[in-house]
Amino acid sequence: MLQPLLHDLVSTVLAPASALSGADGQIREAGVQGLFRADRRVLSLARLLVDEREPEAVGHTAAGAGRSRFVSLARRLGDRGSADPTVRLTRVRELTPYGMEESVEIVSTASVPVSATVAIELACDFAPIETVKSGRATGVAMAADPSGEERLSWRSERIRVDVTAPGAALKAGKSPRLSWEVALPPRGRTTLRWAVAVDDPAAVVVPAAGPPEWNAPRVQADDRRITRLLDRSLADLRSLRLAEPGAPGDTFLGAGVPWFLTLFGRDSIWAARMLLPLGTRLAGSTLRVLARHQGTRLDPDTGEAPGKIMHELRREAFPLGGEDRRLPAAYYGTIDATPLWISLLHDAWRWGLPAAEVEPLLPHLEAALGWLADHADPDGDGFLEYIDAGGRGLANQGWKDSGDAVRFHDGRLAEPPIALAEVQGYACRAALDAAALLDAFDRPGADRWRAYAGSLATRFRAAFWVDGPHGRFPALALDRDKRPVDSLTSNIGHLLGSGLLSADESAQIASLLAGPDMAEGFGLRTMSAGADGFSPLSYHCGSIWPHDTAIVIAGLAREGFAKEAAVLADGLLAAAETFDYRLPELYAGDAQDEVLRPVAYPAACRPQAWSAAAAVTIAHAALGLYPDLPAGQALLRPLPGAPLGALSFGGLNVGGNDVEVNVSRDGATTVTGLPDGMDLLPSH
Repeated sequence: MLQPLLHDLVSTVLAPASALSGADGQIREAGVQGLFRADRRVLSLARLLVDEREPEAVGHTAAGAGRSRFVSLARRLGDRGSADPTVRLTRVRELTPYGMEESVEIVSTASVPVSATVAIELACDFAPIETVKSGRATGVAMAADPSGEERLSWRSERIRVDVTAPGAALKAGKSPRLSWEVALPPRGRTTLRWAVAVDDPAAVVVPAAGPPEWNAPRVQADDRRITRLLDRSLADLRSLRLAEPGAPGDTFLGAGVPWFLTLFGRDSIWAARMLLPLGTRLAGSTLRVLARHQGTRLDPDTGEAPGKIMHELRREAFPLGGEDRRLPAAYYGTIDATPLWISLLHDAWRWGLPAAEVEPLLPHLEAALGWLADHADPDGDGFLEYIDAGGRGLANQGWKDSGDAVRFHDGRLAEPPIALAEVQGYACRAALDAAALLDAFDRPGADRWRAYAGSLATRFRAAFWVDGPHGRFPALALDRDKRPVDSLTSNIGHLLGSGLLSADESAQIASLLAGPDMAEGFGLRTMSAGADGFSPLSYHCGSIWPHDTAIVIAGLAREGFAKEAAVLADGLLAAAETFDYRLPELYAGDAQDEVLRPVAYPAACRPQAWSAAAAVTIAHAALGLYPDLPAGQALLRPLPGAPLGALSFGGLNVGGNDVEVNVSRDGATTVTGLPDGMDLLPSH
């Protein structure tokens, strides 16, 4: 079976609810369309009819977090013979954490009375999201039970769905529907309303409590694309906030809609890390949620190990395209979430996470270091590596986790165990970050982890660097036989600032990543166009992922490679403009001179947390403010040349202080609002 496509659907989200429909607002019994709550489809059909015909769609727009507006026409009604449509319908869809509400406003500008029957056909199949994703038969629509005269109801297991519609006639049974008899005078109007409420006490995620955990920035920029991207992205991020039952105050970001609206270690960590310039509250709560699930035992079936940070959390096992391959509900098959958790703790501390929140997490830090020392390197060669020991989980366990992601330059697949380049960088950075935390909080072991980082850098330089047509570069990975997997990929951009590279090595990587084979698309390709495994529409071997590009932009900016960072940032902003400023999970890596706009990857999630958070990373890279609150200082390194033009960014959060950075067109920069006594260090 084929996975259903997403690129032409409209998604409306307020986690843990999401609705996917056609551009006309109709939810049809096809593919992944439906209203979902947590990981169940609670409506598989919601089709609006006027006198048993679908109205004709003319447009749709986002209307804020969790709201969409769809406009259509009923051209058979109203003034006959008029070239202008005289009966218009505006369907406003508003998600709630527990369901959905819709209003249908009918406006007539006709000179004659208008009457019609307006109906909404409904169906519910309770299909699990994993069944929908597989493309298999997605369930059988269930009969609706009448519940008095005011609602329709569906029940399955412990889930209950109720539909209410004031003033409507309700038809239950196998073809449930709502209907209203509408009579409008000339130039009249009316509004019809209906709502869906879902009760699902077994869901593993619940709505987050309270307002968003980050500041609402105040931004002005010559390049209006960044302000529009920030506005849309932050609205999407507000709609992706989740928590666990029993801890609604500890928010994390669900990875993406529709497949990944749950806790994902790597994705939730990266999104929180990208949002640190706007505050540390999300980072602190994400760290606590993942710490509660930290591994305590060895289990080859789930991938769990003592100290390890989990990969994803589901209600039940998640199929991977074959009946014998199912991810466990709590799955730990990730090689990178644990070092990334360590670095998130460190970076949040630098931005001002209070010591009272850091200290309870230090035992979890030490447990994570224990995993790094005892379980991350099973063959003892000094590198972190993975293999799916149970044979039923993910074959690849880095962020590029598709089965064909790790390829040699000639296109051959690498055999596991596999040691990924960027994961060695994460481990080096985590060791240095952990050492800083251990020293600061008077805990033992800092010298051991600084020595670990130094030894890893030496080993990495000897084992990973290869020669290619454009010079030397780090291989994507080492395979089972310790051979370098010699493809040029975006992974090596994650090494910038990791501690594994010399200044000359960083410069070589920056040059390669900004070259045409990697950067001639709308952002950074995941694999060089010169590799035999390259395909613009491959999930991980030639496509462009906004979060990946943003991570590399951040590394380039911090290391002083302004020109290269600006090239990649402009590519992402150009892509954002064509995607209505809602960057998808990924898109095709075609060259800009071959296509006028990026080609959609048809199964990409949208919105996606780390794609949306990339907007903050782009702006922060241009501003270049890097605080170290415990040390009482902040480095200022704005991108030379002011690639976004004049930029004013207020609402940066440094230790609870509202900080504003202003960059003029000529690059002159001012900073106001830093905590008292903090020294501002200009870059050299």
